Amino acid sequence: MHSAHSGMRSVHVLALLAVALVAVAIAFMTIGANGRWGFVLPFRGTKLASLLLVGCAVATATVLFQTVSGNRILTPAIMGFDELYRLIQTGLVVGIGTGGFGDPRLRFLAETGAMVLFALLLYRWLLARNAGGLHRLLLVGVIGGVLFRSLSQFLQRMLDPNQFVVLQTSFFANFNAVRPDLLALAALLVLAAGLATWRLLPRLDVLLLGRDAAIALGVDHRRTLTQALVLVALLVSVSTALVGPVTFLGLLVAHLAYRMIPTYRHAVVLPAAALVAAITLVGGQLVLERVFSLNAALSIVIEFLGGLTLLVLLARRPR
Repeated sequence: MHSAHSGMRSVHVLALLAVALVAVAIAFMTIGANGRWGFVLPFRGTKLASLLLVGCAVATATVLFQTVSGNRILTPAIMGFDELYRLIQTGLVVGIGTGGFGDPRLRFLAETGAMVLFALLLYRWLLARNAGGLHRLLLVGVIGGVLFRSLSQFLQRMLDPNQFVVLQTSFFANFNAVRPDLLALAALLVLAAGLATWRLLPRLDVLLLGRDAAIALGVDHRRTLTQALVLVALLVSVSTALVGPVTFLGLLVAHLAYRMIPTYRHAVVLPAAALVAAITLVGGQLVLERVFSLNAALSIVIEFLGGLTLLVLLARRPR
């Protein structure tokens, strides 16, 4: 009876989240649309698609990472992806200036490939031998982030003030300048990662029981762990290369999903987290642009709320 009740409640929550997302999306597309619809719809549609795509990617990556790490206050940012992205941006400005990097698709693929390659090298090096590799992986990720940040700050001292101002704008997530061709490419990568994640769902549920229990139940723990971390790297790399870093978004929406969904099953938690992330991004952009008429970056507000969420989680007494 309890299982059936939880299942019905989960379905109701997902349905309500889906309805809320549709309502927010319609409001985002229509409120304040005073110009020609031939211009407004493609412009806002591209922005809406980028918000939905990044929300799904970040939410999925965070839930996966918290599952394999066994810790619900960690996010993929601990692996140093954001700092590596900033180092890449700084290196490009130092190396070729602010004039551009040629084909934007090539730049997107290069940035995504660099972050995924960094993650794969870490996984191959640290997870290949024993079960303690995951904890060392997290530690090396933290150290790598510090190293990337230090190198980035060193290179920034070589820039003139105008170059530095241009560089700073790329350090915050920007949903206003997403190219449709890059959006389509990112959507294909996120779709592939989503399909691969769907195939892992039963094994991910077993991973929550711990390494020993998962192995006893017949799950290849090391292989499943590696596959999940590769998917995390791909999702985070794609979203970061597309719009920029959104560090605390995943932490915020993942815990909202955990609160709303009374089950551990990833088949329910992952869609809930993705829907919450999409509602948060689209609703936040709608409020900033249409209600307050602000040009402030949405990521700044998200980081503030996510930081508060982290402080609350750290201050909460363990049960």
